[in-house]
Amino acid sequence: MSLPFSLPSMPFASRRETISDVLRDAITSGNLRAGQKLTEAGVAEQMGTSRAPVREALRQLEQEGLVISYPYRGTEVLGVSQEEIENVLVPIRISLEKFAFRKAMPRLSETDYADLESLVSNMEAAADRNDAALLADEDIRFHDAVVTLSGQQHCLQIWRTIQPRVRGYFRRDASYYTHPAEVAAQHRDLIAALRSGDDQLLDRAVTAHIRTHFTPDLEQSE
Repeated sequence: MSLPFSLPSMPFASRRETISDVLRDAITSGNLRAGQKLTEAGVAEQMGTSRAPVREALRQLEQEGLVISYPYRGTEVLGVSQEEIENVLVPIRISLEKFAFRKAMPRLSETDYADLESLVSNMEAAADRNDAALLADEDIRFHDAVVTLSGQQHCLQIWRTIQPRVRGYFRRDASYYTHPAEVAAQHRDLIAALRSGDDQLLDRAVTAHIRTHFTPDLEQSE
């Protein structure tokens, strides 16, 4: 099997994690597309490793919902479709993050706000460099931080489950913005809403942010 991009060789240590990271990035960036076939032997050959860490990496990615394995047929990349985003990921995110942001609001310290502001500054730097991958990563880190600070472990568990696929559509949607700096501006609005202490204002800000680029029909169906 030949992949549509070059994979790096690596030292023995942390091979499973490295393989997972490389393939995850390739899937969420679109370098590996839905339906692309992956084989243990092919990935192992290109990355200069044995099949065992590749097998474990593919299992990890299957748990994250990025690939699916079939008996005797190998592994296939799963894309993140618009239908799934609108009907599964967006509704889950709205319910989960409205709850988590509300729970986090009274718990946030000035140190926490400084950390969130730092992430937004990183988004601005990524936008200046037109680095869509870094912008998506910093976006994910912002939401991960707030969900973590909410103290709601069940929310964090659900968030971590859907996070790889959310990152995939963050990467895909980067081109929808007139300018990537809009991403940072939206997150500054979220910080302002958190500081307001107003639950209803925060709910509206979180919902509007998550629904960016989605259709009015979706909003009406909620």
